[in-house]
Amino acid sequence: MDIVKVENRNRQIKAKQLRRAGIVPCCVYGGGLSGSLSIQMGQQAAEQLLRTKQVGSKVQLDLDGKRIPVQIKEKTRAITDSKIDHIQFQALQPDQKVNSVAHIVLKNTDTVSGVLERLLFEVPFASLPADMIDTVTVDLEGMAAGTVLTVDDIPEFRDERVELQVKGDSIVLRINDKKRATGLTGG
Repeated sequence: MDIVKVENRNRQIKAKQLRRAGIVPCCVYGGGLSGSLSIQMGQQAAEQLLRTKQVGSKVQLDLDGKRIPVQIKEKTRAITDSKIDHIQFQALQPDQKVNSVAHIVLKNTDTVSGVLERLLFEVPFASLPADMIDTVTVDLEGMAAGTVLTVDDIPEFRDERVELQVKGDSIVLRINDKKRATGLTGG
């Protein structure tokens, strides 16, 4: 699990001032915490974190030498320059189920012989932190036109420790025959 260095946030400094100084305000809530924690991290550290992780990913926050296991719950970006405005983390307890999402990554999309139609990009579920799924990779090599892949077809989602929050027959993707030109024939 990745470790992210954070600092306590001085709540007397407005979030807007922090952002101008290259600092991203964050908060941690839930788990065994008595209340939410206001924290901060540098803009570069936040960008690096979100280049490799996404909403639903597990990480550990290092706050003054104390490690806090969390999942990234939400992120917001500025409309004007796409810089990260805020990140929310949910603290994890080993014996407490949490809601999360598993992101679906497709591999070998260039080998598909038909038209690929993606219907689900992520699958919501609940599990204990030890059983959380961050990303599922689906290899499309060898999948023929006419293939329909459902959530139940992905082995990681058939694990009894993972409670799906979508139906198992929900379609993740389908590969249709190549579209044919529908022109008029002259004669």
